[in-house]
Amino acid sequence: MEKPREVLVIGGNRYIGKRLISRLLAAGDRVTVLNRGSSAPPPGADHLVADRDDERALAAALGPRTFDVVVDQVCYTPRQAEIARRVFAGRTGRYVMTSTVEVYEYEDSIAPVREDAVGPLTVPVDLELPWEDPEFLDAHYGEGKRQAEAVFAAAPDFPYTAVRMAHVLGGADDFTGRLDHYATRVRAAEPIAVPFADQPATYIHVEEAADFLAWTAGAAFTGPVNAASHGSLTTVDLCEAVAARLPEGKVVLQLVEVGEVSPFSFFRSYGMDNSRATRLGFTFGTARQWLPTAVAETLGKGD
Repeated sequence: MEKPREVLVIGGNRYIGKRLISRLLAAGDRVTVLNRGSSAPPPGADHLVADRDDERALAAALGPRTFDVVVDQVCYTPRQAEIARRVFAGRTGRYVMTSTVEVYEYEDSIAPVREDAVGPLTVPVDLELPWEDPEFLDAHYGEGKRQAEAVFAAAPDFPYTAVRMAHVLGGADDFTGRLDHYATRVRAAEPIAVPFADQPATYIHVEEAADFLAWTAGAAFTGPVNAASHGSLTTVDLCEAVAARLPEGKVVLQLVEVGEVSPFSFFRSYGMDNSRATRLGFTFGTARQWLPTAVAETLGKGD
C-alpha cells in the first residue's frame, strides 16, 4: 500500500483553503494545517499554531517534521517568503505558493498574458519596504506577491511553484462582498460605476481553484503557472448574470473616465493565458458556462 503524502497547508482555513483541505483528505493525504490559532482545521487534519512571520516560532512549531508538499495560502510579502524559504529548506519536496493575477498589474496587454510576462528572476526585491503596514500591503498587493515569488525563485534548489490565480467567484461562503455590491445596486436600480472602456478579465470558480491547487500539489512542474477558466468576462457580463437572478431589479451603468469604479471593473485588461497549465494536463471549465451558478451560489439562490 502506497504511503500517504504528508501535506502542510499554511493558512487558508476558509473559502478556497477549506475546499483544498477537503480534497487532500479525500485523496488520502495526511494534512496538517498551520495558522495562528484563529480557527481550527477541518476534521481529519492536524493542527499547528504559529505566527508565520516569526521565524523562530515557526521553526519551533514544526519541530522535526518534514512534508512532501507545502501549500502556502497566505504568503503576501518578500519577508514572509524569506522566512518560509529558510525554514522549509530541506523540509519539503515541493512548495506551492498561491499567487495572483495582480502580479500582471503593469502588463497592459489586450492579449491574455503568459507566465513569462513577469519572470520572477527579473523582479527586484526590497525587504525594507513597510510590508508590515496593512495599508501599504493592501495598496501593494500585486507587488508583494511579485516579490515573494522572486524570493522563492532566487533559490535554485528550492522546488517551488507559484499559482497565479485569476479572480475567484462562486460559493455561498464568498466573504469578499464583491458580487453583493452588484446585487445591492441592481435591486435598488442604483448606478454601477464602470470605466468608459470597461476591460475584460479572466476568472475561476472557487471549486475549480481548489481543484487546481490540489492538482498542483500532486504535480512536479516548477515556476509560475496561470490558473484561469477559459474565456473572459466584463463588468456588464457580471451585471447581466446578477440581474438574471434579480428580475425585479435593473442594471444602471455609470460610465467614468477616472476615479473609483465597482469591483471587477478595470481600466486595463486582466486576461491570463492558461495554456501552460493546459499543456501540463489540467482541464479548465469555461467562465460563461459556470457564471450563472456562481452568482446563484453567492446570492444565496443556488439551484
